[in-house]
Amino acid sequence: MVMKVYGIPNCTTVKKARAWLDARDIPYDFVDFRKSPPTPADLARWCAAFGWETVLNRRGTTWRMLDAATQAAVRDQGSAIDLMRERPAAIKRPIVEAGAVLLVGFDEAVWRRKLR
Repeated sequence: MVMKVYGIPNCTTVKKARAWLDARDIPYDFVDFRKSPPTPADLARWCAAFGWETVLNRRGTTWRMLDAATQAAVRDQGSAIDLMRERPAAIKRPIVEAGAVLLVGFDEAVWRRKLR
């Protein structure tokens, strides 16, 4: 099974993660959230694995640019998934699926352990 790396190409963290994989000759398919938004099933799977609070990137520009009412409306997994479907840039990046391994964000130490 080929690893899938989900994200946005111009995201600094995604660039670091892809460079890390490329330097180790680890093959992967890159899925651009903007060109191929995740399905509701993808988002539900990621939220089940990490919690919607982790998958929703509240530190990013997309979140900070939302009005207070939109931010306040995100109270649970369902409302978070609705927002992430509408605005894929609000998803924490990258998300990696490699068989049974599922990762969110880029932490080199974790990636070294999990992606052998």
